[in-house]
Amino acid sequence: MIVDSAIYRDGRRMDGPADLSDALDEARANGDAFLWVGLHEPTAQEFDHVSTEFALHPLAVEDALKAHQRPKLEVYDDSLFVVLKPVVYEPKSDRVSSGEVMVFMGDSFVVTVRHGEGAPLAAVRRRLEAEPEVLRHGPTAVLYAISDEVVDHYIDVAAELQVDLEELEADVFSPTGGNPANTAERIYTAKRQVLEFRRASSPLAAPMEKLAAGTVPFVNQQAKPFFRDVSDHLIRASEQVEGLDRLLSDVLSAHLAQMGVRQNDDMRKISAWAAMAAVPTMVAGIYGMNFDHMPELRWVWSYPAVVLLMAGAVLGLYRLFKRRGWM
Repeated sequence: MIVDSAIYRDGRRMDGPADLSDALDEARANGDAFLWVGLHEPTAQEFDHVSTEFALHPLAVEDALKAHQRPKLEVYDDSLFVVLKPVVYEPKSDRVSSGEVMVFMGDSFVVTVRHGEGAPLAAVRRRLEAEPEVLRHGPTAVLYAISDEVVDHYIDVAAELQVDLEELEADVFSPTGGNPANTAERIYTAKRQVLEFRRASSPLAAPMEKLAAGTVPFVNQQAKPFFRDVSDHLIRASEQVEGLDRLLSDVLSAHLAQMGVRQNDDMRKISAWAAMAAVPTMVAGIYGMNFDHMPELRWVWSYPAVVLLMAGAVLGLYRLFKRRGWM
């Protein structure tokens, strides 16, 4: 569906025709104006009208409808197509989810298509409308503002993931070690969140470098420093997420090592108890044999002596294992 549509001239919103074709003609007639159309999860029928009016390339239209695209930048004869993947951190579930924003730029127009709930473009539009000195740079200003919003949010999400990682580290290296099964599950869940983050941020590096180089058509050359700033922020976010991924791998290795140490401790304790149980079992087994001629078999104090012997042997083994840390 079309969420918003407006003509902007000299950085200010103008009332224009409701028909997209008439609105585009009016924007082109003014020379310094452009039309910005925003859509949210359009159907094929809804987007068919928009793509026809703006002569969008059919391959880009197919990508915009199907979504699930990697961040990329495509240059066609009559338009520029950019895909960005904003990410959202959900505090209640500690999960990272991603959406998609597609930006079509051409002669005096910009069309934005949003999939998912991440990075609502209404806030970007309101911010730009409050800064006419930025918006007067045309569709390039829209592309910059969206890219800046998406990348800046990457840094915020990376900070949230860093907090989760610190909590995981505290659990892994705590004296009790927490619930081993739950801790392992949390580590793997965190790695999946980081992987989702990397899928959104890493492929965006190449498009941002092209925009920062100023070699992309339909993009104002004066915007190169601004896209370089976005590219720098993206590099910072990518370094953060790569660091998180490495730390998670280290935390997982430490957790597995601690699990191995705990299992060895348990095996030592089990072995110690088995050894202490083996001594009286052996003595009882010997004296339980049905032979007539056995040492001290008919002695009055045989039974208490044997019981005392078994208790002494068990106590001696217990003290030995205790000194060696097996108990």
